[in-house]
Amino acid sequence: MLFNPNTYDPAHLDDESRRLLRALVAFFEERGKKALVKSYIDRAWYDDFLAFSAKEGLFATFLTPAADGTGDKRWDTARNAALSEILGFYGLDYWYTWQVTVLGLGPVWQSANQTQRERAADLLDEGHVMAFALSERGHGADIYATDMILTPTGDGGFTASGTKYYIGNGNVAGLVSVFGRRADVEGPDGYVFFAADSRHENYHLIRNVVNKQMYVSTFELIDYPVNAVDVLHTGKSAFDAALNTVNIGKFNLCTAAIGICEHAMYEAVTHAHQRILYGKPVTAFPHVRRELTDAYARLVAMKLFSDRAVDYFRSAGPDDRRYLLFNPMTKMKVTTEGEKVVDLMWDVIAAKGFEADTYFDKAAMDIRGLPKLEGTVHVNLALILKFMPNYLFNPAEYAPVPTRHDPADDEFLFRQGPARGLGAIRFHDWRTAYDSRADLPNVARFREQADGFCELLRAHAPSEEQQRDLDFLLAVGHLFALIVYGQLILEKGGVDDHLLDEIFAILIRDFSAYATDLHGKAATTPEQAAWALAHIRRPVVDESREAAVWQQVLALAGAYEMRP
Repeated sequence: MLFNPNTYDPAHLDDESRRLLRALVAFFEERGKKALVKSYIDRAWYDDFLAFSAKEGLFATFLTPAADGTGDKRWDTARNAALSEILGFYGLDYWYTWQVTVLGLGPVWQSANQTQRERAADLLDEGHVMAFALSERGHGADIYATDMILTPTGDGGFTASGTKYYIGNGNVAGLVSVFGRRADVEGPDGYVFFAADSRHENYHLIRNVVNKQMYVSTFELIDYPVNAVDVLHTGKSAFDAALNTVNIGKFNLCTAAIGICEHAMYEAVTHAHQRILYGKPVTAFPHVRRELTDAYARLVAMKLFSDRAVDYFRSAGPDDRRYLLFNPMTKMKVTTEGEKVVDLMWDVIAAKGFEADTYFDKAAMDIRGLPKLEGTVHVNLALILKFMPNYLFNPAEYAPVPTRHDPADDEFLFRQGPARGLGAIRFHDWRTAYDSRADLPNVARFREQADGFCELLRAHAPSEEQQRDLDFLLAVGHLFALIVYGQLILEKGGVDDHLLDEIFAILIRDFSAYATDLHGKAATTPEQAAWALAHIRRPVVDESREAAVWQQVLALAGAYEMRP
């Protein structure tokens, strides 16, 4: 199930995608671990990686929509996910420059401005990266409040002045998609997205705001000339472009988390199995087996959910926007699961996890950042709650969504339309996936908890006061998210029954933990608290299942080590 550079061959993708991804793996492996670690510690800008990308046309091939390029160029979420996972595997900093290029291109590919579309395609061909300038130090990513002010010049253009903060690639981006507002227009009609160039004399780079190899800039525009041809979106369209860009780019966080955890797991299992304590390998201790098995099962679940979510992105359209639920799920749930995976392994390898020459200590630091990018966990969980009534109680009929590895252009992502109406989105019946594997004891037991959650909402729904209490709602949201998580894991399948049942044993324990949390909330009513206690469950114990999954974990020992 795990990505292994020694055996990697993405046979499910077309020949050019396979060639580029394998070339990327070869680039990192030939560069070697010492260089990878040294550049991370020295916080060295990754010129060699960007030079490789430019030479191979990596970003240009993967990030240019078919309508704006030729040959194998297209925006294909399946292969983009594969690339994102590989970059995460070798280091968050390499993934980050890719991620913010995705975001920087979002407003461009959503725009009808043909001049800027051609410019972006040309810049990608030349090997440039892009930037997405939305956030500001005083407002964060609150796009209702921006102090980037565009003053009309009388000839259809503007001058832009203001400061942007926390802008990845802002030091070198060939094209920076900048969000601002007109000085002469109040309200949403005054929003503007425009294209800037970090090399312009009126673009003033201030500094890197993080102590990292990646460059997360703050910059200031001072009377920056914005011609009519530089404008990407105005008014409500600019607002929608901002949110829809995050819809596209947010997804990549899950695959970064997966890649980070995979590399860290090879190191952790290998170290634990080779280390002898009290005359036995560390992996002989029962608590170590439990923690590593738990970490492995959680990581596989992350991959199953994320892989299946790709299919919904690729099959989306105006009448099927289910991806808008699965997107914040990948951002919130998968990335926080990544933190748990690393923590479990760190408990096993202990002091080894601090050593400078390991990948693990970088993973332990970087995995923390992903749940905090593109909106924090609580923001994404609050978003997920908008879908809950229709998801649980109002299913609709949809044609089955197939596995999507076909070399198609996912052009709908750039015509998502107005960023509203989330509560009206309908879903197919979530119970179908659970019914398909009711033969597995822990799937059946988790289904009991899921059905119980529906009964809670029917009999003891949150009151108006509770619905204004975000702390209470987040506890409810975590319970709901587990049901969604389990559904896509079951739909993806493709793993043996032992492993799948072990994953649901974990979901049962997690549901019980969140129910306990709900029980303890000050806002919880006595009836809701009683429900919470009544729905705590133990997973079905099966020693043969646990032994079989443990053998899968143990097989990781020595299976991969990055070349020196």
